[in-house]
Amino acid sequence: MPQDNKEKRKSGDKKPSNSFQTPKGTRDVLPDEWPVVEKITNTAKSLSEFYNFLRIDTPILEQSDLFVRGVGLGTDIVEKEIYLLTTKGGDNLALRPEYTAPVMRSYIQHGMSHLPQPRRLWYIGPVFRHETPQAMRYRQFTQFGMEIIGSADPIFDAEIIIAFYRLSEELKIKNVTIEINSIGCKTCQPAYKKKLSEYYKKLDICDDCKTRAEKNPLRLLDCKDPKCQPFKQTAPVILDNLCPACRQHFRQVLEYLDEAKIPYVLNPRLVRGLDYYSRTVFETFVEGETAALASGGRYDYLAELIGGRSTPAVGAAAGIERIAEVIKNKGISVQPKAKGKVFLIHVGDMSKKKSLSLVEEFRRAGIPVFNEPSKESLSAQMELAAKNNAPLVLIFGQKESYEESIIIRDMESGVQEVVPLSKAAEEVKKRLR
Repeated sequence: MPQDNKEKRKSGDKKPSNSFQTPKGTRDVLPDEWPVVEKITNTAKSLSEFYNFLRIDTPILEQSDLFVRGVGLGTDIVEKEIYLLTTKGGDNLALRPEYTAPVMRSYIQHGMSHLPQPRRLWYIGPVFRHETPQAMRYRQFTQFGMEIIGSADPIFDAEIIIAFYRLSEELKIKNVTIEINSIGCKTCQPAYKKKLSEYYKKLDICDDCKTRAEKNPLRLLDCKDPKCQPFKQTAPVILDNLCPACRQHFRQVLEYLDEAKIPYVLNPRLVRGLDYYSRTVFETFVEGETAALASGGRYDYLAELIGGRSTPAVGAAAGIERIAEVIKNKGISVQPKAKGKVFLIHVGDMSKKKSLSLVEEFRRAGIPVFNEPSKESLSAQMELAAKNNAPLVLIFGQKESYEESIIIRDMESGVQEVVPLSKAAEEVKKRLR
């Protein structure tokens, strides 16, 4: 290869210095990725409807105080990850970092407590967190979740867990385990938090944990700093400090899971990173993956935290991108077999022009049709029809356009027939059946 051509190729590989890229921590979902994403979202929708959940959506923007009061001032979401903005009118808003607080806000605002209880609500949409981008963690991601609001019955804790376990099953994700714990309630948590704080204050812990020991001792068990990991093993165990009511509630949740034959592992050091959780908390993990596939729990005090009256609730959420990544890592095929569209081939300028109205006629008749106007040769279009698994090919040439006819070719048998253009849609429908 001549030297000047080599230099051209090298310079052509470089991206222009002023080219735009996706912002850090965000990504494009490309066409070849959409079948997997759609499979996940369609499965989530189908399961939600089967379990009698109703769709809800909330604005991407909420008042920032909703998350400060609901999620918790000392949480990573509020202190480090939330995207804040001030409007021209002086309103303090936040990009939605999670769905549970907005859903509860909507429940209170629209008087859903006056409807039959509990309310089963599901959602799917984008959330935003300013965290360090890494594998399966993005600053904008899509969250699917289910919430049951208005009942303290432990059977609903189990129902949420079962629903998310079934989601993994439906997507053919194997070796899924649920880690579960109870973090108690207002009755038993204070004494345990004090015991936990006193234990950690004697240790050489990270700076974040020194703050947690004062503000929110439960989150000491959620620390990811390697320096603090060994201390968790000998920390006081919450299950040994539950009040009788929490102990009974947790026992019933486990009994329901046993009845449904859902595999779980007790993790007495599992806590959630949000302040509104109480009693049951859980995360689902896939063998070989470090990040949780789904997580959630009970949050009986959230309504009060954001100005409502006492309202028990339980729910969970999962990241669509994280599920898609697990499916990719495990080599799971979830793409449905493509149904080939009828392929319309034009030959000549007149038939190319008339093919536009033909495509519209087939659309009105409910016939899936595909054509490629940029290709002129019959062989190139036939090759494309074969690649697209077209069951039938419609050949519309100059002769056919003059005679108001069209050739219908069966791609499997190779048999073809000339039919009047006026009866083309009817004949195609017969053959497709």
